[in-house]
Amino acid sequence: MKRIMVAGGMIALMAGAAQAGGYTAPVVEAAPVVAQPVVAESGDWTGFYAGGQLGYGSSDFGAEDGDGAFGGVHAGYLYDLGRFVTGVEVDYSAADLDFGQGNSIDRLGHIKAIGGIDQGDWLLYGTLGAAYVHADVGGTGYNDVIPAVGLGANYKMSDAWTLGGELMYHKGDDFDGSGEDLEMTTLSMKASFNF
Repeated sequence: MKRIMVAGGMIALMAGAAQAGGYTAPVVEAAPVVAQPVVAESGDWTGFYAGGQLGYGSSDFGAEDGDGAFGGVHAGYLYDLGRFVTGVEVDYSAADLDFGQGNSIDRLGHIKAIGGIDQGDWLLYGTLGAAYVHADVGGTGYNDVIPAVGLGANYKMSDAWTLGGELMYHKGDDFDGSGEDLEMTTLSMKASFNF
């Protein structure tokens, strides 16, 4: 009888466990998901653009030292090769780099090649080209084309607009046959519309 009671108790215990859901395997929690860093897509710099610039420059023409503002327009074309960007740009500015006594550099223009590194919304570049410079000194107008080199950076505000800055150095020996050398450094801010 004792055996029947023990066996019946065990059956009842097992039946109760079965109705309670029986054996449940432990839940293993999944490892937390780590967010991957977002890598900025490289911006596409290919296309025509045009805009305006304002700047400030200082120059030495022989014994004359001058400085002052300039402003004008520019246009160019860039081609994005992926990591690198190349292109050309032309600009023209009215200037007032004043040497005193009515003497000044009053016109300035460039044609230049551009080569840079695509940093997404940023373009860091170097430039090499030629500058047209007109100076009025002692009532005589001097015109010459001299070498120019520079560094610049552009920031793409949107697909349509770009802001930038550019530092240029110019040096012309025997400027327009005057026997005097011309050195000039300019810093400009540019705004461009991208077509």
